[in-house]
Amino acid sequence: MTDICLIFEVHQPFRLNRRFSRELLSSPSRSEDLFELYFDPDLNRRIFDRISRECYLPANKVLLNLIEEFRDRNRKFKVSFSISGIFLEQCKMWHPEVLESFKEIVKSGCCELLCQTYYHSLSSFISNAEFIEQIRMHRKAIKEIFNFEPRVFENTECIYNDRIAKTAEKLGFEAVVTEGSERILGCRRPNYIYRAKDSRIRLLLRNYRLSDDIGFRFSSREWNEWPLTADKYACWLASTPGDVIVIFIDYETFGEHYRRESGIFDFLEWLPREILRWSNLSFSTPSEVIRRHRPVDVIDVSEDETVSWADLERDLSAWLGNTMQNASFNLLREMEPLIKAIGDDDFIRIWRYLQTSDHFYYMCTKGGGSGDVHSTFNPYFSPVEAFVVFIRILSDFQSRLYLKSEKPEFRHKLILRRVSPENGFAFYVDFSKPTGLTAYSLHDFYSILRTIREESIRFHMARGDFERWILQVIGYPELADEISKISDIKDGNALRRRLLYIIGRRIKELEKNTKG
Repeated sequence: MTDICLIFEVHQPFRLNRRFSRELLSSPSRSEDLFELYFDPDLNRRIFDRISRECYLPANKVLLNLIEEFRDRNRKFKVSFSISGIFLEQCKMWHPEVLESFKEIVKSGCCELLCQTYYHSLSSFISNAEFIEQIRMHRKAIKEIFNFEPRVFENTECIYNDRIAKTAEKLGFEAVVTEGSERILGCRRPNYIYRAKDSRIRLLLRNYRLSDDIGFRFSSREWNEWPLTADKYACWLASTPGDVIVIFIDYETFGEHYRRESGIFDFLEWLPREILRWSNLSFSTPSEVIRRHRPVDVIDVSEDETVSWADLERDLSAWLGNTMQNASFNLLREMEPLIKAIGDDDFIRIWRYLQTSDHFYYMCTKGGGSGDVHSTFNPYFSPVEAFVVFIRILSDFQSRLYLKSEKPEFRHKLILRRVSPENGFAFYVDFSKPTGLTAYSLHDFYSILRTIREESIRFHMARGDFERWILQVIGYPELADEISKISDIKDGNALRRRLLYIIGRRIKELEKNTKG
């Protein structure tokens, strides 16, 4: 018996305000108003209205009817969803009846919900802390809205590597769904359960050929298999060897990417009936599959080989493949220490909306078939326009963030923050002799100074490294000035004691002011 895992991705971004101008910087800067300033509520609502009418409501009705039709049979119809947090927000804002229809499907007991990042974001490459926080936000939302606790994780756009698997395991998930690319499989097939390297996490691999037959080729008259009918597709599934076939596509395939006139709803309605005509096929959820089948092998995916479900390359190039995308993402990522130190919930929320993968997808400049797909789903006239709009808004946001950080009540928190890994202070004893110790905060710096070799202290003091890092990275000129005035102390032990006294006193003052 081969299990069919039918999974749908359900997501809509908050699209940016294309009319935004930097001149608006002088407008009222209350953080709760920034959403209206940076995003286009009218456009987003119109799009959500249309897709709800053409896709979500009619497709959910079809699925509910199919679940009811097979409810009393031995082999039931089952479906799974990966629903983004910002999709759920739009349901609540504009179409609560869409959310209610999803709740009905979940209540049927024939549906599993996957966990993902709440903001459908690239947070797995911002920082592990931010990645974990967004996963927890999503899991909490799914529990509160659907009374369902996800056991299976799907990172944004099926982005996956060994580090992501370890994070999923740490958070208690049992499995991860990702792309069954030949680049990670080699000569192996995607239609089996695998295990992540050095982890207990099970991997369910999307069969991209069979998935894309529906998602990208359904209405292509140039395809030699056109027209695609439910009975033909079911026959393909029945003749495909393996324990499980993961069919994972965008839910908007039904009614949005392909209009009703294409026959896509007829295909959806008849597919389960045709599949269950075959004695060797049954529908299962991801959790059922990983309990039923044992892993056949281990999959090893390093960060350099990160896989996704996008484009022919099936890597990160759909979002981080050109200069515009990388410049935008790096600027966004560099904001994390500052925005977390300030701790303004509204600023953090806007920052996370800007992490949504779609913004970077719109900047892709690929040609060929992949480029055609990007153009089809791009609300801008060109990738360059997408970049200009995004960077204009991001620059404005950064300016507001810096203005906020200069306020006395935030400055103390900012100085005590943890900096990004690339901005940490690495201790050396000579030019080519690293100690292996790195400080990512003033607290770290103080702790390392207590035990580091005297040669390292003298080496860095002679070069002015301590004061430079504290001034340029930590942003504490008063402390940097104090340290510069003791550079004439030659005895290493005396120098250590003086540094510890100065830094310790400053830390206590900062902590006192922060609490105050």
